[in-house]
Amino acid sequence: MRRLPHHTRALRGLFATLLTALAVVAALVTGTAPAQADTTICEQYGSAVIQGRYVVQNNRWGTSATQCVTATDTGFRVAQADGSVPTNGAPKSYPSVFNGCHYTNCSPGTALPARISGISSAPSSISYGYVGDAVYNASYDIWLDPTPRTDGVNRTEIMIWLNKVGPIQPIGSQVGTATVAGRTWQVWSGGNGSNDVLSFVAPSAISSWSFDVMDFVEETVARGMARNDWYLTSVQAGFEPWQNGAGLAVNSFSSTVNTGGGSGEPGGPAACTVSYATNVWPGGFTADVTVRNTGPSAVEGWKLAFTLPSGQRVTQAWNASVSPSSGAVTASGLGGNARIAPGGSQTFGFQGTYSGTFARPDGFSLNGTACAAA
Repeated sequence: MRRLPHHTRALRGLFATLLTALAVVAALVTGTAPAQADTTICEQYGSAVIQGRYVVQNNRWGTSATQCVTATDTGFRVAQADGSVPTNGAPKSYPSVFNGCHYTNCSPGTALPARISGISSAPSSISYGYVGDAVYNASYDIWLDPTPRTDGVNRTEIMIWLNKVGPIQPIGSQVGTATVAGRTWQVWSGGNGSNDVLSFVAPSAISSWSFDVMDFVEETVARGMARNDWYLTSVQAGFEPWQNGAGLAVNSFSSTVNTGGGSGEPGGPAACTVSYATNVWPGGFTADVTVRNTGPSAVEGWKLAFTLPSGQRVTQAWNASVSPSSGAVTASGLGGNARIAPGGSQTFGFQGTYSGTFARPDGFSLNGTACAAA
């Protein structure tokens, strides 16, 4: 490789530094963040936050073979997908990106879980990248449960198969066809021993699409597999590979849940105050957080979103789940403390580590609404 003269390399280095500085200034002016470097995840259930609001998960649950996904600014791609499993059984994994909560891992600032009857719309957009040397489906998953749970398996799973490659089929059997969200689908119904599954299979591949998640939720309610007083807990877009799968990609993903904000609706607006008391020592700290509902309606399935200052990381939490462990995090109520009555409060805490100078989060929001400092 030809080496550049020293002065030329110095000038190029100065130019690169100048471009980086200009990008940062532009970000400050426009309110957008500079693009982040891609993050590759190979841990079985490893995850990363993208766009400050969604979670990319490796979710290699059905095989011991290596699988890695690379989280990008707008989605993810499967970087490595070794091995195969029989096509008449379950897939290897479900690499995906989601809005909501999956086994206590909640996306930052999400409005989910939210009561179905309180959701006015849930617009979403997806763009997929496909490969030809694999057996897989491209599946958009919608999870419903009678309770606003943030952990474990939900009662009903809605699967939207936007593409199917190879000799695979959904759980159960085909029960007919239906027109939902302006498209015609094969409809399959069944169960996997843990939850009910209603699948909508596209007759031909769909590479990109914008739609309302609630169209499929309403169809599921109409078929008796959910009720309006149940909760939407997460929406997820990804792939179920049986063989290979490297190169599959979710190029972009967006999901918004709009709630009516009535009494007892999780995700609805809330008036609130937050007190944040800390005990700090060199390299470590604890935080005791009290969130008070100052609004006129109860907040069900409360979620408090805030951003930990750079260098801070949560190591354990109590009376709430806090995820991810750094950056933009969300604390979610658990079990009996998932409801905040009007005028009531909930308290939780966590322990963490820090580097540099200790600082407090700048602000908090409860189910999407900014809170005042107590």
